[in-house]
Amino acid sequence: MPFSLATWNINSVRLRAPIVLRLLAETAPDVLCLQECKSPVEKMPLDAFAAAGYRYAVARGQKGYNGVAILSKLPIEDVGERDFAQLGHARHVAARLENGVTVHNFYVPAGGDVPDREVNLKFGQKLDYLTEMRDWFHAEKPEKSILVGDLNIAPREDDVWNHKALLKIVSHTPVEVEHLGAAQDAGNWVDVTRKDIPEGQLYSWWSYRAKDWDAADKGRRLDHVWASPDIANAAHSSRILRAARGWEQPSDHAPVFATFDL
Repeated sequence: MPFSLATWNINSVRLRAPIVLRLLAETAPDVLCLQECKSPVEKMPLDAFAAAGYRYAVARGQKGYNGVAILSKLPIEDVGERDFAQLGHARHVAARLENGVTVHNFYVPAGGDVPDREVNLKFGQKLDYLTEMRDWFHAEKPEKSILVGDLNIAPREDDVWNHKALLKIVSHTPVEVEHLGAAQDAGNWVDVTRKDIPEGQLYSWWSYRAKDWDAADKGRRLDHVWASPDIANAAHSSRILRAARGWEQPSDHAPVFATFDL
């Protein structure tokens, strides 16, 4: 059963419901994973998404912060969430498709502005979150699974606009890249996007601070699609919909897509 999947940090699902509906209408992924929904589940516009053909949804929400949701045209089963680093945040939810594939939707903490856990509590929380992801994947090797989301780290040199300039900037520091790599290695996860697009600069996030984000093009690839090794070869057609960053009232992230022939 081939199916397409997209992941998008929407930065308020209620504020940006119109562009979610636009994405659903124009690209029609079978499954859409959203992060940073910034809403309790009961106030998410799930009825509007259902009317657009996405009748199935699992979500975890929080007032004003965090929040993750999985919307689907295909039947899905809610298979729970984990509270990594015991933060009490709505940052993970999982759903299982009828073909047995489990989709994990993650929103890893951003980590604040200073890359030093001794002076920045948020950076320490980010590292602890990634460490607990690593430990979980060591203990329970993922099978027939897809991990997507805003992981808030651009791991490769060509995942940022300037590697040397960003080495001390949160999201591209060596310690973060090392922690993300350890989590990936623990589950033998395959970076599907880079499997399909192995070379060249590739971004999914551009700061709101840039007056002309497109011309400046100072981006980072913070949003990821990974697959467990048993299904990674079934993935193809990865892409980032850069144009969505320029839609009306946009998120600062663009959606990332992949298709799986399973």
